[in-house]
Amino acid sequence: MAEPSTPSGLARLVALPKAEVHVHLEGTFTPERLERWAQQAHVPMPRPREALLEFQGLTDFLEFLDWACGLASTADRLAELARAFCERLRADGTGYADLILNPSHWSGWGGRLRQLLEALDAGFREAEQDGLPSVGLCVSLLRQQSAGQAVELVEQLASWRHPRVVALSVDGNEVAAGRTGPRFAEAFRRAGAIGLRRTVHAGESSGPEGVWDAVELLGADRIDHGVRAVEDPRLVELLAARRIPLGVCPSSNLALKVYRSLDEHPIEALRRAGVPVSINTDDPSLLETDLPREYGLCQARFGWSDEVVRDIARTSIVASFALPETKARLLADLGRWAPGRLG
Repeated sequence: MAEPSTPSGLARLVALPKAEVHVHLEGTFTPERLERWAQQAHVPMPRPREALLEFQGLTDFLEFLDWACGLASTADRLAELARAFCERLRADGTGYADLILNPSHWSGWGGRLRQLLEALDAGFREAEQDGLPSVGLCVSLLRQQSAGQAVELVEQLASWRHPRVVALSVDGNEVAAGRTGPRFAEAFRRAGAIGLRRTVHAGESSGPEGVWDAVELLGADRIDHGVRAVEDPRLVELLAARRIPLGVCPSSNLALKVYRSLDEHPIEALRRAGVPVSINTDDPSLLETDLPREYGLCQARFGWSDEVVRDIARTSIVASFALPETKARLLADLGRWAPGRLG
């Protein structure tokens, strides 16, 4: 078996059929694209391109997101961003992605969420027609929003029934916002009633209590992050018994100081306890990572066999909100990915 850090090892991980279920559109801006858009719009850059992704803290990071999303001010730019994401998936060997979109970051599209969705959908449809991987959108609440705003969003999604939208999500800093499960319970109940899947950021900046709320109050089909569930053995048992998957993002957890090193990261402990785990990038451009690299880091650190890697890829496909025929095709492809072969 080639080592995952070698070119041949990484090539095998690119060839691995897989899905990505925890990645944010806001985290896919490249410095090159942002510089070009800023020049076209005559908008100043916050710092030179080569230092654009060097953040001084959370405030700086959030201000950057608002600036970057503000540059995507036209339908053509959104379509360009959508296609670029599909091209990224193809380069990573990823066959499908659930992509998180938080409308609160896109101030230039305030009050025009349907137009925002349509512009992105045009880019995704064109990419898919050209044979690039397919994408589902998880429209996300921000934790600071009110219960009324959350219900209003779900009512809009219910009236549009846009086929690109596959799930309701919630993200944001758990510690800063405090406990939000009770606030959003009604919105998530309504989302489930209209057939949307439900995915929840929890167990990252706060402990297991957020994961408990995600499961018991929000009816989460999948947990984004969820790694701090490891601190509560009873919760780990529940996740394993109910087969509730975690969309884990190792490099993101290290960058945001959830864990100091991969040695401390609990993904292997959770996997061994029977919790379904997948590997994801979270914010690939901002973290300067990609999906094969994330698989390679974990395979090297935890000594995963190809069988373990294939099982984690299988979890990513099964845990995704892809259409049944997409899942079936990816699972069939995965069955042909054999140890010691390039695909």
